[in-house]
Amino acid sequence: MKTVKVRNIEIGAGKPKICVPIVGKTFDEIIESAKNIVGVGADLVEWRVDWYENIFDIEKTIETAKKLKEVLGDTPILFTFRTSKEGGEKSIATEDYVNLNCKVASSKVVDLVDVEVFTGDDEVREIVKVAHENGVFVVGSNHDFDKTPEKNDIISRLEKMQELDVDIPKIAVMPNSKRDVLTLLMATEEMASDKADRPIVTMSMKGMGSISRICGEVFGSSITFGTVGKASAPGQIDVENLSTAMDIIHDSL
Repeated sequence: MKTVKVRNIEIGAGKPKICVPIVGKTFDEIIESAKNIVGVGADLVEWRVDWYENIFDIEKTIETAKKLKEVLGDTPILFTFRTSKEGGEKSIATEDYVNLNCKVASSKVVDLVDVEVFTGDDEVREIVKVAHENGVFVVGSNHDFDKTPEKNDIISRLEKMQELDVDIPKIAVMPNSKRDVLTLLMATEEMASDKADRPIVTMSMKGMGSISRICGEVFGSSITFGTVGKASAPGQIDVENLSTAMDIIHDSL
């Protein structure tokens, strides 16, 4: 399996990398969150731009990203507009979504962009092409806030992401039972062991699924999401506790 090397981290090698979201609404809130994250041991930062009040002003968005990069130093930045249909804060027209991601990738002020893979195959391919031309990696994502699909469906979605040439396929699902959590973990293990040729990211949400955020190294998920302050999804664990739990697992393997 090939890994993804972003700045000083190698995703897909060693322990899963810890990503911390920023969900500030204003420029000042975003920069303050970044300052709070520095030094806590996060491997990368996800800027959830659907929370940002000026997100539809691309020039302001790029300027904010530049300041974010300045504050975070060598910590990679993942740029994510999570649409309302996948649990985000705002809706956006498809052409605007593609334009936003392409313009930000072309500016080279972020290291990775998140692309919702069911936006449309042609649209996803366009964003991937522009991102790769500018040395920006792509996280292909899918979020189901209602249920956990069947194991084969989860695997099929991750395989589709690979076919669209995203660098890191990612899926997050909602458990309605303990068995749903096991379904997600079984799908992760099968995909990572038998089908993936690149790092994958999976998680089961809310408290019931929190175990999936800790045990990625066992089952094959390469990034987990922790919090410093406000969470961006149900079930996220604060970075300090998350790191401790992952260290315990890593040391026992």
